[in-house]
Amino acid sequence: MTENKDAAGPTYPDLRDLPVFVSGGATGIGKAIARAFAQQGSIVGFVDVNGEAGHALAAAIERQTGNKPFFKECDVTETAGYQAAIQEFADHAGGLGALVSNAARDLRVKVPEVTPALWRELVDVNLSHQFFAAQTAHPIMAARGGGSIVNFGSIAPWQGIADLAVYSSCKAAAFGLTRSLARDFGVDGIRVNSVLPGAILTERQLRDWISEEDKAAILSRQCLKRVMVEEDVSQMVLFLASGASRGCTGQEFRVDGGNF
Repeated sequence: MTENKDAAGPTYPDLRDLPVFVSGGATGIGKAIARAFAQQGSIVGFVDVNGEAGHALAAAIERQTGNKPFFKECDVTETAGYQAAIQEFADHAGGLGALVSNAARDLRVKVPEVTPALWRELVDVNLSHQFFAAQTAHPIMAARGGGSIVNFGSIAPWQGIADLAVYSSCKAAAFGLTRSLARDFGVDGIRVNSVLPGAILTERQLRDWISEEDKAAILSRQCLKRVMVEEDVSQMVLFLASGASRGCTGQEFRVDGGNF
C-alpha cells in the first residue's frame, strides 16, 4: 500500500491571481487546499480557530511562493465575525472568485450523550457556517460576474459510521444546501458543488481515531489500494474552482478511493 502525497497535479492558468477563501485552512485538508491554491498563484485567504498553526502556515506559504496569504484567527460558528472576515478578505483581494467551506468537526459522540447545546455546536461548525459563508460570498461573486463555491460533505452518511449521528446528519444536509444554492446562484454565474472526502488519513485522524486495524479495514474496502491523503482532496477542489469545471454545478464529487 502506498501514498502519493507528493504527486504533482495540473496547473490551471485561470487560478492565477484568483481570490480564494478557505475555512479551516490551517491544518489537515484545509492546509493542503490553501497550499495548493498558493502554488497555483491564487490570492489566498483562510481562517482557522488555531491561530498558531494559521500564522505558521501563512509564513511557510510566503517563504515558498513569495506571496503572503491573508490569515485571520476566527471561529466560523461566530457568524457575524466570520462573515466580516470574508468581507475583509474580499476588500483586501479585490473580490472573491472561489469559496471553500472546509471547516468541520467530526466529533465521535454516542447518541445518549448528545445534548441540545452540543447538537447546536456541531451543526454550526459542520453545516451552518457553509450557508452563511455562501450568503456573504454571493453578492461579492455576482459583482465580478461569477465564481465557484465548494461545500464539504462526507461519505460518512452513506456508511453509517457509529457515534457520528450529528456529523453525518450535517454532511448529508450539506448536499441539499449545495443543490439549492446552485439553483439560486446559477443566474449570477456562480457554481456550487460538494466535495465528499473518504477516509483521508490526516495526522489528526491517525492520532485520534484511526488504528492500524482501522487503516487495514479501510484499505480492504477501497478499490484503490493506497492511503488517501489531503492532496487527493485539494486537487479536486482546484478543479472545481477552475474554469475546467465550468459545466459542473449542483453536484457531489467523491474523493474516497472507491470506498464502498
